[in-house]
Amino acid sequence: MKLNNLITCFILILTFLLTTSCKNPFRWTDAREIPVNAQDRVQKNLEEGRGIQFGIGKNRGTGGTFDFASSNELWRASIKVLDFVSFTNASYSGGIIITDWFAGNQNSTDNKNLRELKITVRFLSNEIRADAIEVIIHEKICEKKDKTNCRIKKIKSNIQNEVKLAILKKATILKNESNKKNLKKRKKKNNR
Repeated sequence: MKLNNLITCFILILTFLLTTSCKNPFRWTDAREIPVNAQDRVQKNLEEGRGIQFGIGKNRGTGGTFDFASSNELWRASIKVLDFVSFTNASYSGGIIITDWFAGNQNSTDNKNLRELKITVRFLSNEIRADAIEVIIHEKICEKKDKTNCRIKKIKSNIQNEVKLAILKKATILKNESNKKNLKKRKKKNNR
């Protein structure tokens, strides 16, 4: 008897959780908003992203539009600008690139400490704008004699602006090249 009550309670909780995450499918609508013709209704629902398709019809096999790393100029530019150092994390879906630590000393013979830098690039937008990326520099200073004794801190440096500017310039160049290629393809297609 207790097992049946437990199963019933579990099913009710599961049903509640599954249905509360869904939008309310029942809403009051104005009859003027709904097309009379069935094909027009289907088209309107598909345009609004409602309903399902089973791969039948003229749009069979086509999916949505996705921004992939190969088509994102900011991402490609960042990879090209930072190619002098290895990455510890490069997640396109997460919108972040983190480099490995690399030597940051200008003149290592004069310094008593070892200085290393790490660059993080955060993507805030896919558009090529100054506020679309955030560049963060971390500095690690270790003593030459004891490399386990290190201090890590986030720094403000000209390197941030230089990296950001280099990425934006490279992204603009890549975007212009992409636009030229697309224009040539459209001209070829229209000439056929």
